[in-house]
Amino acid sequence: MARNRPGKKKLKLRKSLERQVMKIFQGQSSKPMNYRQVSKKLNISDEPSKLLVQNILMDFTYKKKLIEVDRGKYRLRGHAAVVEGRIQFTRHGSAYVIVDDLDEDLFVHRKNVGKALDGDTVKVAVITGRKKPEGQVLEVLQRKKEQFTGLIETNGKYTFLISDSQRMHRDIFIPQSKTKNAKNGQKAIVRMTDWPQEADNPFGEVLEVLGYPGENEVEMNAILADYGFPLRFPDHVEKEAAAIPTKITDEEIAQREDFRDVLTFTIDPDDAKDFDDALSFRSLKDGKIEIGVHIADVTHYVTPGSNLDREALDRATSVYLVDRVIPMLPEVLSNQLCSLRPNETKLTYSVIFTLDEQANVYDSRVVKTVIHSDRRFTYNEVQAILEAEKGELHEALSTLNQLAKKLRDKRMNNGAIAFEKTEVKFRLNEAGEPAEILFKVQKDAHKLIEEFMLLANRTVAESIGKAKKEKGEVKTFVYRIHDQPNPDKVVSFVEFIRQFGYKLTNAKGGSISKSLNQLLAEIRGKAEQNAIETLAIRTMAKAEYSTDNIGHYGLAFRHYSHFTSPIRRYPDMMAHRLLFDYGRGKASADVAYLEDQCEHSSDRERNAAEAERDSTKYFQVLFMKDSKGQEFDGIVSGVTDWGLFVEITQNKCEGMVRLRDLGDDYYYYDDQQHGIVGHNTGRLIQLGDEVRIRVANIDIPNKRLDFHLIGTYTEHDPLVVLD
Repeated sequence: MARNRPGKKKLKLRKSLERQVMKIFQGQSSKPMNYRQVSKKLNISDEPSKLLVQNILMDFTYKKKLIEVDRGKYRLRGHAAVVEGRIQFTRHGSAYVIVDDLDEDLFVHRKNVGKALDGDTVKVAVITGRKKPEGQVLEVLQRKKEQFTGLIETNGKYTFLISDSQRMHRDIFIPQSKTKNAKNGQKAIVRMTDWPQEADNPFGEVLEVLGYPGENEVEMNAILADYGFPLRFPDHVEKEAAAIPTKITDEEIAQREDFRDVLTFTIDPDDAKDFDDALSFRSLKDGKIEIGVHIADVTHYVTPGSNLDREALDRATSVYLVDRVIPMLPEVLSNQLCSLRPNETKLTYSVIFTLDEQANVYDSRVVKTVIHSDRRFTYNEVQAILEAEKGELHEALSTLNQLAKKLRDKRMNNGAIAFEKTEVKFRLNEAGEPAEILFKVQKDAHKLIEEFMLLANRTVAESIGKAKKEKGEVKTFVYRIHDQPNPDKVVSFVEFIRQFGYKLTNAKGGSISKSLNQLLAEIRGKAEQNAIETLAIRTMAKAEYSTDNIGHYGLAFRHYSHFTSPIRRYPDMMAHRLLFDYGRGKASADVAYLEDQCEHSSDRERNAAEAERDSTKYFQVLFMKDSKGQEFDGIVSGVTDWGLFVEITQNKCEGMVRLRDLGDDYYYYDDQQHGIVGHNTGRLIQLGDEVRIRVANIDIPNKRLDFHLIGTYTEHDPLVVLD
């Protein structure tokens, strides 16, 4: 009797598996899948079988049964894959769609963008048969925004809004009955009302005429409106705020820990108006120190579901433009009722620590308190006292400073990353124009406050997160999370720094934070510092809010939340409410509801950061308004396929050198080297290079500086002039 050879058994198993794999794709033809996803659907968990699935997918692709639509991702041939994602436009009108299931963004040619606008959620057909798959927009699922700012252009018969955004490639048509008498050349806020199927342009109506471009008030309001932040509080919100009782009753004080007789003070910038955190200090009999981090008890006044609460959630954050603050809460709350002003009794939510002289925390508690601030310090006042080693409350401030330094050392030793990017600040004259650009420097006074705020935020997160593990409870909370960097970006970063003779350990696995700190210390003061720090920051993930606690990579905290700024951040209010509810034995909050609020808050935070950057750009360009034709030294701060961004060394103002204006050679963009390369000369100009530029054009309304590149500096030559 003949035996079945082992090869026949393997062949039968493979044929059976091939049929099962094909059924998987036939049942889900439109969604690309990799071998792991297919294996999971087949309940395959062992590695040899997974590798066999991978081999089958590759074989099916060779036999043209499947198409590899992205690296390692396949779909059934003959069926157009349809995916959903968020579309981002380029300046040239083409776009990319970010799809969760694809490793790379999907390119969309400008002729295939349909009626999509920047940031919209879209349904896209994947077009194959080219070098790389491309997309074609089939449908707009959700608009990112419906209000736009820009210039009114009218010829008496037709009126359009020309958007301020370079990523908005459609003008909005405005019927004459909906112009609100806006005049040609004025800036306005327009709401998109319709986009008829047969129309090339969307239709809209003017909501508000802002005025003529070039005026600070007009430009700042345009920035706010463009990012979706209201210019004023609705009347019903202001009325509700004004009606809040200001008197603190004895009954309320009796329910709180009383810190009114404990030394308490605030430390804030010179121009601060809302003081949402204070520190208390007292020495204990056993030689230890009690430090209180006291935070304005905003949620005592702002109740869930109220008009104030809905408005605060919608805004989600205060916005800090160069010449103004757009608060999350009306002024009666942000600058008065909840502001921890000196010599006034205030309600607070506090984290009280007991520490020794080595900054070891022996005990902590999160409690409702009442305080009476003894002194309002500015950062400059505290810094002067610390440097002089004498002055008002020197002993308390000096002790706090020493504790803060020890806390910081512990964070660094645990793997926190020490980025210290320079920020700009403007000194404005009486006309509101920039008279001087200053650089913000982080000194001991700033770091003192930072460390105790970080300690408080970490402690409140641990009070929920650790209890969850120890007691088996599942309590939903709002965390501030920061993911590990994308491995592909790390590899790219490692390749870049290798050009300068540096390396990064653990780049292929584990935490790179300690190695990155060593690198940041090594490059300090060197010519390549700016380039490497800039790219290192871009390599990092973005921090955001979530109920899913994955920890905070940059701070090296397993548990971290935002608790210390409820006057200006809605997630802090969320954290306050959850802590108070859980302290009273309430059940865990609904995850989906809180996660929606976290996503909204993260989105609004990003918008606020963009608005603040636009505000800074505007004032930088305004500062340079009389500089046309002048020469400056600068550093290449960014590289794109259409030009170089150059940051002027002496004032941090940034402008663009366009590739088409470089006359000595034809330059092309090299993404591997983060630079541009001359086609004939091979000359490389890359991120971080020192250059000499001439200011060619100043466009204040569009917040743009155009530079002419004179030459580049090298290690050996003072200046290599481009021919």
